[in-house]
Amino acid sequence: MALRDFALLVVICLLWASNNIVSKYVVAYLHAPPLFYAAVRFAIVAIAVFPWLRPVPKPFWRLILVALCMGAGSFAFVFLALKTASPSSVAIVSQLMVPMTTVLSFLILRERLSRRRLTGIALTLLGALAVMWDPHGFKISEGLLFVVASAFLGSLGAVLMKGMEGVKPLQFQAWVGLLSALVLSVLSAVLEPGALQAGLSMSWQFWAAVVFSGLVVSVCGHTAYYGLIQRYDANLISPLTLMTPLATIGLGVIITHDPFDARMAFGAAVALAGVLIIAMRPNQIMLFVYALRNRTSRSPK
Repeated sequence: MALRDFALLVVICLLWASNNIVSKYVVAYLHAPPLFYAAVRFAIVAIAVFPWLRPVPKPFWRLILVALCMGAGSFAFVFLALKTASPSSVAIVSQLMVPMTTVLSFLILRERLSRRRLTGIALTLLGALAVMWDPHGFKISEGLLFVVASAFLGSLGAVLMKGMEGVKPLQFQAWVGLLSALVLSVLSAVLEPGALQAGLSMSWQFWAAVVFSGLVVSVCGHTAYYGLIQRYDANLISPLTLMTPLATIGLGVIITHDPFDARMAFGAAVALAGVLIIAMRPNQIMLFVYALRNRTSRSPK
């Protein structure tokens, strides 16, 4: 990978990680209604890329399902989770999307499920459960269950999207933004009475966060990421995106003072190792281990 493109990917991952912190601030500290916040975010995306709505992708019914899974459903659950869960824990548990996508691809698309991927799935699940488990109350964190729901919907949307061909990134963004904004606006009106009035009276920080999330993170960040996917093998790009949860953990500890104890560290390490095993090819894993062993053996004693 060219150094310029690697630097671009680093910036993209930092944008995604920063968005987790910003979203936590909006829903937990500014007390913005989560569904309203998500609706405004997608409305900004839809307006920004409105010209790409035409022509209408086909099959349209599949586009609706994909948009609602990867857009409205996935983001709504994440924003609901961030009201009570820390950005660090949300970032780690969100990695369940990778093994979920693998399993759904096997069930729906009949893709091969190797022993290596099963090992990665087991490790990711173990790591996520370690983060979700509350050792004091002997129960699973309720907020992080929303993250599990978000990961499942995102995975289902990704699998369904594989059946759609010829849809350009900005065209897909336009339809996800439009359909998600419409659905979330209705849900917010029903489930969050007074959300519109509360949103309109929000400070400038709320609107700055929405613009950052919609324009910078979604339109600019995701479009640049799709461009990298088109230029490089997905098996190269996917492992590198693990910089996002790592950056989220770091920013969460520094900015929102997320608790990060031994249990969180263990869960993060195991979950990310599982994702790495799923995303990388066997020969890439061997090269990675060989390089790590080489570097260790050369380090000064």
